[in-house]
Amino acid sequence: MIFIFRYSFAYFLDLVFGDPYWFPHPVRFIGKWISSLEKILYRFSNKYYSGVFLWFATCAITFIISFYLAKNEYLEIFFLYTSLATKSLAMEGKKVIRLLEEGDLDKAKKELSYLVSRDTKEMDEEQISMSTLETIAENTVDGVISPMFYAFIGSHFHFLGVSLALPFAMTYKAINTLDSMVGYQTEQYNLFGRFSAKMDDIANWIPARLAGGIFIPLAAWILGFQAKKSYQIFQRDGNKHASPNSGQSEAAYAGALGVQFGGKIFYFGEAYEKQKIGDALFPFSVEIVRRGVKLLYGTSFCACILFILLGGLYHGFTWR
Repeated sequence: MIFIFRYSFAYFLDLVFGDPYWFPHPVRFIGKWISSLEKILYRFSNKYYSGVFLWFATCAITFIISFYLAKNEYLEIFFLYTSLATKSLAMEGKKVIRLLEEGDLDKAKKELSYLVSRDTKEMDEEQISMSTLETIAENTVDGVISPMFYAFIGSHFHFLGVSLALPFAMTYKAINTLDSMVGYQTEQYNLFGRFSAKMDDIANWIPARLAGGIFIPLAAWILGFQAKKSYQIFQRDGNKHASPNSGQSEAAYAGALGVQFGGKIFYFGEAYEKQKIGDALFPFSVEIVRRGVKLLYGTSFCACILFILLGGLYHGFTWR
C-alpha cells in the first residue's frame, strides 16, 4: 500500500475516533510497564543509574514489540493512529469550553485540573481559558508533531524488510510517557527521572521548532489568523520558557492568536512568575480557545501533508 494512503489513513482514524476512554490505549500498557519496573528499580541505592536502566528497558521493549506489530501493514496503520492525539487533545479543550459557556466555573476548573499541574481552584474564566489554550499549544508538539516526525524518520529505515516508522513513533511515545511519569524535579524523582526528562527534551527539540517555525504559522496563514506574527513571536519568545521546547509552540500560538501567556501562576500553593510569551492584543476567552482548537487541527493537517509529501517524494510514494 503506497505511503500517502497508509499514513493518511492513520491520521484519518485519529481525526474520527481520537482516544476513546474505553479503548486500551498502548500508552496505558507502557505506563503499566514503567510503574511495575519502577517499583523494582527504585529500591537500588543509585537512583540515577536505576532511572537510566528504566529508560533503556522501556524504550527497548517498546521498539521490539512495535517492530513485530509493523510486520502486518494493517496493525502498523492502527498503531500509528494510536500514536497521534489530535482529536483527543481538541476534545479536552472543548470540554472546558463547554463548561465555561454553561457558566459552570467549578466544573471547568475541575476538568482543567486533569490537564495541568498548576492550581486551578482560584482561577477566573480568563485564567482558565489561558491555561486551556497553553495546554493545547504545548501538547501540539508531543501529541501530534513529534509522533509524525518520528514516523517520517523511521519510514526511511528498514530492517528485515520491515519499515521502522511504527517502532520509531511508538518509542517516542515511550520516551514521552517516561517523562510524564518520572521526569519531575522532586525529591523522589530528581535523580531517578533526570535521564528520562533530558531524553524527552532531546527527542522534542527538532519537532518543537518545526511546529513553531513552520507548521503553526502555515496553519495560521491557511486559517486567516496572524501568520506573520506567529513566526515573529516564535523567534522572539520561543526560548522564554523553563522548558527548552514548550515555549516554541506556545510562542507561535500566542502570535497567531494575539494573546500573551505567562505571568503569575500557582503550583501547589506557591506563586511563580513565568516569563511572558506573546503580546496581549486580545484577552483570553472561550472564543480564543475555540480558535486555538482550530489552529491545532490546522497544524496537524499541515504537518501530516508535508511529511507525507516529503516521504512520498523520497520513497517514490511507496512505504516499503
